[in-house]
Amino acid sequence: MEPIITVKEKCRKCYCCVRSCPVKAIKVAKSYTEIIVDRCIGCGNCLSNCPQQAKMVADKVGVTEKLLSSGEEVIAVLGSSFPAFFHNVTPGQLVAGLRKIGFAEVHEGSYGAELIADDYARITSDKGHPRISSHCPAIVDLIERHYPKLVGNLVPVVSPMVAMGRYLKGTLGQHVRVVYISSCIANKLETQTQETRGAVDIVLTYRELEGIFRSRQIALPALADEPLDGIRPGAGRLFPIADGTFRAFGIPFDPLDTEIVAACGEVNVMGIINDLAAGRISPRIADLRFCYDGCIGGPGRNRALTEFYRRNRVIAHFKQEVPCRTVPNSLLEAGRVSFGRSFASKYAKLEAPKANDVRKILNATNKFTVKDELNCRACGYRTCREYAVAVYQGLAEIEMCLPYNLQQLEEDRGRLIQKYELARRELEREYGDEFIVGNDRKTLDVLGLIKQVGPTPTTVLIRGESGTGKELTARAIHRYSKRNDKPLVTVNCTTITDSLLESELFGHKRGAFTGAVADKKGLFEAADGGTIFLDEIGDITPKLQAELLRVLDMGEVRPVGGTAAKKVDVRLIAATNKNLEQGVREGWFREDLYYRLNVFTITMPPLRSRVESIPILVHHFMDKASTKLNKRMVGIEDRAVKALTKYPWPGNIREMQNVIERAAVLTHDGVIRVENFPLALSEGLEEGFATGHDIHAASFRSEREQHMGKLERKLIQRYLAEANGNISRAAKLANIPRRTFYRLLDKYRLRERDVR
Repeated sequence: MEPIITVKEKCRKCYCCVRSCPVKAIKVAKSYTEIIVDRCIGCGNCLSNCPQQAKMVADKVGVTEKLLSSGEEVIAVLGSSFPAFFHNVTPGQLVAGLRKIGFAEVHEGSYGAELIADDYARITSDKGHPRISSHCPAIVDLIERHYPKLVGNLVPVVSPMVAMGRYLKGTLGQHVRVVYISSCIANKLETQTQETRGAVDIVLTYRELEGIFRSRQIALPALADEPLDGIRPGAGRLFPIADGTFRAFGIPFDPLDTEIVAACGEVNVMGIINDLAAGRISPRIADLRFCYDGCIGGPGRNRALTEFYRRNRVIAHFKQEVPCRTVPNSLLEAGRVSFGRSFASKYAKLEAPKANDVRKILNATNKFTVKDELNCRACGYRTCREYAVAVYQGLAEIEMCLPYNLQQLEEDRGRLIQKYELARRELEREYGDEFIVGNDRKTLDVLGLIKQVGPTPTTVLIRGESGTGKELTARAIHRYSKRNDKPLVTVNCTTITDSLLESELFGHKRGAFTGAVADKKGLFEAADGGTIFLDEIGDITPKLQAELLRVLDMGEVRPVGGTAAKKVDVRLIAATNKNLEQGVREGWFREDLYYRLNVFTITMPPLRSRVESIPILVHHFMDKASTKLNKRMVGIEDRAVKALTKYPWPGNIREMQNVIERAAVLTHDGVIRVENFPLALSEGLEEGFATGHDIHAASFRSEREQHMGKLERKLIQRYLAEANGNISRAAKLANIPRRTFYRLLDKYRLRERDVR
């Protein structure tokens, strides 16, 4: 079982735990990071450094509560650093609280340091080879799992925690249950080893114990002092502070003595162990503790307290005379308990990659030469090659490389800019003024008005029948405006219900109505700095008319359900096919809004009054249909053009576009004929001719032109085939000027690829 677990729902893969882990015992899964139990030393760095609090200690509170209610004799052992954590209560009040929740006895773990002092002093007196103190479980795991060549240097004596467990069970009986309470996360790992299993049943952290007190509503400062159990420790109470080991074990310590080395904290410890493994130093004793400041600086420490204050609390407790209960004689017979232990290599060797494997991983993050390897350590590894090895071993992933991610983001940004430019150009080509097609006087007048009003901030009202191109005109105005680099937001007021249109235009606050589960920005805010086009504005309700008037007058929008107004800078273009003047007279359209909108009016002419432009429009829509349907269109017969000019077009340009697209679908040879039109158009043509003779004459001419066109087209194709697609040579073979040949190619829409 792992002492530290990951709350998968909280983990966001920020890699903070990966960077802080000194032994790289964390691997990256699909959506979270997880502890590698075989490599973890229980130092707690990932707990302290996780910004999402996704790493937590495996909870033992429930197991402890169950044990306390089982009726068994349960003994609490307080870790020697408890005065630095429970600084706001006396030891006696803490003892009272522990007895209140069900502990039969409460002992000080500091006495465990005195139990092993003789064995420790005897073994470390041997000057044969360096000895590494083994009372810090994180150091023991570090050596067993990652530096197996130093296993023989560990002092074969149990830690004070295990010594207390063996001592209590050896003298009181194996039936008692021992719960050890400290700030050390590594103690949880230590209880699972074969050498120490059975000495301590459960390890609780100080924070877990605090949780039990809170759940039972026990206020420790309000309790009366009660005495501790067991023998009062002496110098063992100094064990948790830096250099406290030598005081507790009675070993003289001189800071200038190179034979005795004491170090606390990850950086110092890793440096000394590396030196020992490399044979650069050879002290008689190396007292190492992984936590900074010794046991009082563990991951379960109270961060609000300084090191100096915590140290003073431990020293004050050492000097304080704390009452202890009378000790049974059986507890004095410590000689019957053995405190020795052995160590074994737990090194789990990871598969080493070959040079080619490392190179492939480096290449995947765009590192092709040594100069590309930045070694920035953003991934948590010292070098890019160490990181590549970790990726191969499944400990890391490609996305952890920050320079690679930044390069990918830059490339994605470039691709998005290209796509944006392509989309913008397509929109300009689709909706630019060159596609307001027509050469009649009314169309040219509209284009002139657009170019005049476009650069101004004036509100524009576009009027006209449905299908006359009002939205196209609005887009052209926006293109000519000084806001053309900002968005154009279009809203069709008839396609959205009244209840939703207000929310769409002005936004809403969370909870404003059923279904409003979050704040939503309105279209006026989305168009800030740009233009908003409200199509069919004559269909909005009087309530919305009032809100719209507020926007035009004050430049403010107020979300539905909100109280604060937001400033917006939006140019308004509106369109309608209704008679707003009649609406003002009848009362369904506000007069003040009408005058606010009717600043500059553009009236779109119906198609029936633009007969001169119909042939141009026909060819324009044929080109669009050809592109849309991926079908080559050759032309349109004269009779069909006459039918189109005679038709009244109630649906205007939109109807014409649909008629041409339908005809393009129905034609088999790329030539649009009357027969391809809806019945209403063909019937109108028949009624429009005076006599049957005219009909036959028109039919004869059209059929002759059709056959002549087919013959001419086949001749052009033949000359191209003979010239192998060379246009200059084909023109010479046809004995016609090259320019004429090009015009014929354009007329019949032929290219070199059409040679058959």
